[in-house]
Amino acid sequence: MRRFPSGRYRKQVLQFFPAPFRPPLRPFVVLVFAWSGDRVLVCQIEDRGWCVPSGRIEPQEHPEDAARREAMEEGGAVLGDLLYLGTYQMREGSNVRWASCYVCELQSLGPIPEWTESTGCRLLRLEELPGVYHIWNQLTEQVFRYSFEVLQRHRQRIGVSRIDVGAADEAPPPPDGSSSPERSA
Repeated sequence: MRRFPSGRYRKQVLQFFPAPFRPPLRPFVVLVFAWSGDRVLVCQIEDRGWCVPSGRIEPQEHPEDAARREAMEEGGAVLGDLLYLGTYQMREGSNVRWASCYVCELQSLGPIPEWTESTGCRLLRLEELPGVYHIWNQLTEQVFRYSFEVLQRHRQRIGVSRIDVGAADEAPPPPDGSSSPERSA
């Protein structure tokens, strides 16, 4: 099994365990790495910053359903088939929680619901993420790279080289001058 470095988020120590590892307890949160070609969807979330669609799994909700719900709520995103990527372990003292991670093709982007905590979304290339992503470290970078590798292998298996979301490609450049489209709620 591939090994990843540990990381930190606030007071938590993070460790990533790739598939086929499954957490011993039900995950409380889900993260989605939704790619369009070589660009990944990130959303601007109040009090967090730019991050992949993510959030709590509701009671009785399956993690894959939570992934689709969070992507729609935070990015107006419709996702393709979800591939289980692995799990983050988040440890703070003796408290351990788990986050399931998925990777997929981004099928389409629509309006971001007004009632959500998201204020916009962008499609970014891997090299653009370090200056934008809310927490960037060696672990984060390796998980992003791994998600793209897993999706690339899946694309090869099904005979698709890449899928791009056309509507997002036509969006105007963001106000900060980077080359990536940005959409607001």
